[in-house]
Amino acid sequence: MADIFDNKILCGKCSLKMTPQIISKDGINLRAVYCQKCNIKIIHPKDEQEYNNFMNLKKKQYHVKMRFVGNSYAVSIPKEIVNFIKDHERIMDNMVKLAFEDFGKISLDFGCQEKDYSDTKTSSVPGNKINRIKRFH
Repeated sequence: MADIFDNKILCGKCSLKMTPQIISKDGINLRAVYCQKCNIKIIHPKDEQEYNNFMNLKKKQYHVKMRFVGNSYAVSIPKEIVNFIKDHERIMDNMVKLAFEDFGKISLDFGCQEKDYSDTKTSSVPGNKINRIKRFH
């Protein structure tokens, strides 16, 4: 199925071609197009929906059981979270980084690696709260 972002998109106000960019928001890369003249950005609808799903998952609190396995404790990760990570093409290694952050707080780092955009230009949108915008080809 063809994607609308595969075509040229013209600004609705000035009719100039909008430039495709990647916006990094809360660690998630969102495809967007940006008009430099009008300072208007349009985020890809599918990416925006996935971002909203991420924010909904982030707001939820889960109650999980700790189990004793051998000499260690095991904590089950809800399937909803694991499916979200897998759906976004992030590879979970067999090893997970675990850190004791504070009393009563443990963090897990699944070692999710973002795509390498090192060959792209980074710019910022003036007057916008989004810190980074990366262009793609």
